[in-house]
Amino acid sequence: MSLDTVTRFLFEGLDIRGALVHLGPCWQSLQKGRGYGPVEARLLGEMAAVTVLIAAQLKQPGRLTFQLRGGGPISLLIMDCDEQLRLRGMARAVPDLAPAPVPQLLGADQGGQLMLNLDFPVARQPYQSFVPLEGDSIASIFEHYLEQSEQQAARLFLAASDQAACCLFLQKLPGADALDPDGWNRITHLAATVKEAELLELDAPTLLNRLFHQEILQGDQGGKGVRVYDPRPVTHHCPEDWEKVEGMLLALGREEAEAILAEHGEILVKDDICNREYRFTAAEVDKLFSRKPLH
Repeated sequence: MSLDTVTRFLFEGLDIRGALVHLGPCWQSLQKGRGYGPVEARLLGEMAAVTVLIAAQLKQPGRLTFQLRGGGPISLLIMDCDEQLRLRGMARAVPDLAPAPVPQLLGADQGGQLMLNLDFPVARQPYQSFVPLEGDSIASIFEHYLEQSEQQAARLFLAASDQAACCLFLQKLPGADALDPDGWNRITHLAATVKEAELLELDAPTLLNRLFHQEILQGDQGGKGVRVYDPRPVTHHCPEDWEKVEGMLLALGREEAEAILAEHGEILVKDDICNREYRFTAAEVDKLFSRKPLH
């Protein structure tokens, strides 16, 4: 099994494209030390796979962030990925969360929304969009988003465990109906037979052959089978960034920093998305504002 990869493919005779995302060690690293329960971990894993899928379509350097927010027991799911497929993310939920329908977990009827933030260095400001949470699963929420944003029918099949998070994606391209009016219906019905264990355990060529064997065989005989592209690697990327945190303190100002020190005896900056803490003593704060390097 290829670990931590995105593998694109194309049904050349049908004008239907797709991709398979498989996250293994990357997903395990993202969860490490978080103490997530199985309910929020499953939804976060599914969202991680979808975010990587969409980030793999970025055509220029940039960063894609998705947030699912609502008034439910899972108040926040956030995933962030750049064009190099460097992924990070987190969940915020009540302890000991019991299984329940996804709209209830996310508080879809309590102001729940999906937020997209696209940040490109060449742009003056990030692009943001907000859409209501429509759908009864992470897959259907993002299918709705993709169909609204790209104006093309799409299907997502997701699975997540404590060891892996996976996504099978299909999208109908503009020429599909002209090539085969039944092609999209046929391919999506075949894809819907996929089992969770197959998504989590099979590599792209094996899974495609399992789901679409007859289509591949007929395509090969006609010279237009399934083209499978080289996989792209995905990494969990959350390095320490003291320079950024020190810059935040400098922007805060010496007077405010010293007020925090007087109250708490130290300054503690928490980076929730990367699960890190940055601590500053009074001596370190003084050194920072004297423009002397700390690290």
